[in-house]
Amino acid sequence: MDKPNILFVMADQMSAKALPFYGHKVVRASALSKLASQGVVFENAYCNSPLCGPSRLSMMSGLLPSKVGGYDNAPEFSATTPTFAHYLRLNGYRTCLSGKMHFAGPDQLHGYEERLTTDIYPSDFGWTPNWAEPKAKVKFQDMQNVLETGPCLRSLQIDYDDDVEVQAVRWLYDRARDSKPQPFMLTVSFTSPHDPYVARPEFWNLYTDDEIDLPEVSALDPASLDAHSARIYEHYSIGAATVTDNHIRNARHGYYASIEYIDAKLAALMNVLEETGLSDNTVVVFVSDHGDMMGERGMYYKKCFFEWSVRVPMIVWAPKRFAPNRVETPVSLLDILATFNDLGGGGTEILETDGTSLVPLLRGEQLPDRIIAGEFLAEGVFEPTFMLRDSRYKLFYSEIDPPLLFNLEADPLELNNLAQDISVKGELTRLMAKAESLWDASALKIDIIADQNKRRLIAKSHQFGVPPAWDFQPYTDASQQYVRAGRWTVEVEAKAHLNPIE
Repeated sequence: MDKPNILFVMADQMSAKALPFYGHKVVRASALSKLASQGVVFENAYCNSPLCGPSRLSMMSGLLPSKVGGYDNAPEFSATTPTFAHYLRLNGYRTCLSGKMHFAGPDQLHGYEERLTTDIYPSDFGWTPNWAEPKAKVKFQDMQNVLETGPCLRSLQIDYDDDVEVQAVRWLYDRARDSKPQPFMLTVSFTSPHDPYVARPEFWNLYTDDEIDLPEVSALDPASLDAHSARIYEHYSIGAATVTDNHIRNARHGYYASIEYIDAKLAALMNVLEETGLSDNTVVVFVSDHGDMMGERGMYYKKCFFEWSVRVPMIVWAPKRFAPNRVETPVSLLDILATFNDLGGGGTEILETDGTSLVPLLRGEQLPDRIIAGEFLAEGVFEPTFMLRDSRYKLFYSEIDPPLLFNLEADPLELNNLAQDISVKGELTRLMAKAESLWDASALKIDIIADQNKRRLIAKSHQFGVPPAWDFQPYTDASQQYVRAGRWTVEVEAKAHLNPIE
């Protein structure tokens, strides 16, 4: 087969646990469900940081966040770090981004040849935490987005995601009528269903209030929380809010409606592929950057290693290449780089990656036993915190906290901490040794604080004089649009025609 096109669709904060093909009983998401039924579904896919910026930087680089300075939501992503977009360009691909990727710093492309929209979030260092002063909390959100939700006609996120879709659809039509076709990788990255949990009425009204479920695990006693959960609980000021069942149902209602909103946008993209014939040689990959706790355990948003926060959807759709399948092997977003390079022909040797190509799994083959690693190094904690996940167990690890160990096979709700259970002491010892070999937490903390100090100084300096213009400015060359001097209308129209596929 020829090198396939790659349509890489990303949602933001969409938990695998909230989707029907992972077992959710309420959400429908028909387009995603169809994609899953015809594609390869990874049952146990994880982000490598439960926060937007670090998750995306590690995904694009194929390296753990700590290796690329992806500590928080204002990281300097070095222009010298190769990304999957660079590797695909070397393999002959045209690369394009429509939507969010949370780049901070002057490089706003990182291997993409084109970018169709600006980002939704700032490109400067203004969101840098301050670990040097633990009492100097950085709060990007509190419980307001849980307490105040409902249908709306427009929102900032709707404005953004509608633009992302329009630009991506237009770009795909342009590729279908290219006179000199070239394999492409188009990333379409939406910001929904990220909070606030609001949606247009046509999506809100897909669900009635009485069918919205409550969390499987009710709020835990704050006094009984593990150390990491207690910090996140305080960070979001959860204890300061009075959250009723009605609040939780409303927030979930908005979250489910926002999933349906993204589902409709996926359907629009798939329709373009199908009606233009591009679907015959396009691999569609759908993922999210992290999940959302949605009230499970009395916790909200993200920034923790429990399943609702850290487990993400991952679907690979290419019916003419890969038979529908469900893969149990744990995988992570780190695997995207090697997988894309492999799909693109693998003509360029990968310099460094912590991931593995998933193409063998897509073909129904097996990979050796794996351990998936995750990190959280941002606001809400003041010490590096880590996660390891193998085929059965998940370890929460920090040098300052007692470990947490869960058997996800026997305890999918993560209610029974086995760290003191002598019967699994060998498993705990094995995973603890792996964590200690992967991370030097003390040295990493020193590096993080030094990096934060530099970024905060630079951000402060930019308040004086003229600040640098890092935010991406989409450019349209109007001289090449529609009918221009030296061209006949009939000639231009003829070249622009894209006829239906018979």
